[in-house]
Amino acid sequence: MNEERLFTLRNPWFAWSVGGTLAIAVVAILIGFVWLPAASSAFGNLSLWARICGAAGVPASWYSGNEKSQVPSDVVVLPPSGTNHPLADAIGRGASLATAHCSMCHGVVGTVQVTAPALAGQYADVIYKELRDFQSGQRPSAVMQPIIAGRSDQDLHDLAAYYASLPLAPAAEKTRAGEGPDPIAVRLVMQGDPQRNIAPCAACHGQLDRKGAAPWLGGQSAAYLAAQLHAFASGARRNDINEQMRNVARQMTPEEIDAVAKYYAAIQ
Repeated sequence: MNEERLFTLRNPWFAWSVGGTLAIAVVAILIGFVWLPAASSAFGNLSLWARICGAAGVPASWYSGNEKSQVPSDVVVLPPSGTNHPLADAIGRGASLATAHCSMCHGVVGTVQVTAPALAGQYADVIYKELRDFQSGQRPSAVMQPIIAGRSDQDLHDLAAYYASLPLAPAAEKTRAGEGPDPIAVRLVMQGDPQRNIAPCAACHGQLDRKGAAPWLGGQSAAYLAAQLHAFASGARRNDINEQMRNVARQMTPEEIDAVAKYYAAIQ
């Protein structure tokens, strides 16, 4: 008895099933990754290719390896858990260093600067990492590098311990009476935008979760925060771990950057 083979293109039912499945898949891909991203307003002014890449969850441009930059920033930089000096001594030495070299730009307790970050109450690992990056040149600064160049590693730990011991400064800006936070900023901070590969800010910077060496942003001036986001977006600042901030900031519109900066400036 001859049995006709089922899985062969000579079988019209099998051929039509395979052809129909492929046709549905092609149509679904065109709708999901081309037509819907092109028609959506969530992607702002991004090009069609960037929209397609965003819908697919991949970067629009890949790192080529040709950029002239320093070696990547340390993946995790934390002050050592054990130290040869009591914490009170470290805070005291850090206070002396901060008074002599830092307070002019970074202020003192309760003082928020506009173009420099307020450091009072900031996480110690954040301050230590940034000082290390300034010292190594991974975060260029004509102001910071000469100040920090000759400092010992213990000095950096002491400064981090001092500033982390201070209470958080009050919010740099206040929202007007009866005016709530910008809904665009709230969405980006708490939910992000998966279609554009924008992770929620709060997933790394607090509120939802915090990753090592990610700073608390609340209370900083909107001018400073916006300037740093623009620097990440343009590549002028590149000491973020694995390009995390650059990948997020370059997907944001200038209006979104300003909205997020103002949101964080109004909270403590």
